[in-house]
Amino acid sequence: MKKVKVFITLKESVLDPQGQAVKESLHNMAYQNVKDVRIGKYIELEMEDAPNLEEEIEALCDKLLANTVIENYRYVIEEEVHS
Repeated sequence: MKKVKVFITLKESVLDPQGQAVKESLHNMAYQNVKDVRIGKYIELEMEDAPNLEEEIEALCDKLLANTVIENYRYVIEEEVHS
């Protein structure tokens, strides 16, 4: 088994109202050093190891996990998961 960590973020050209709200709240709490906030999603998958694992992960992200029109994704495959 492999653990796959998928990170999904809005593309830079897409406005992030949730991130802006968090940034404003942080500024209101006197954290003026925060210059920008982007909100994203984090997903963990446990998958069987397979020769085409990366292709499978990309298909999952493209078809379901990410909206590739407005989001980017990246993933990390970790070594064996012991259950």
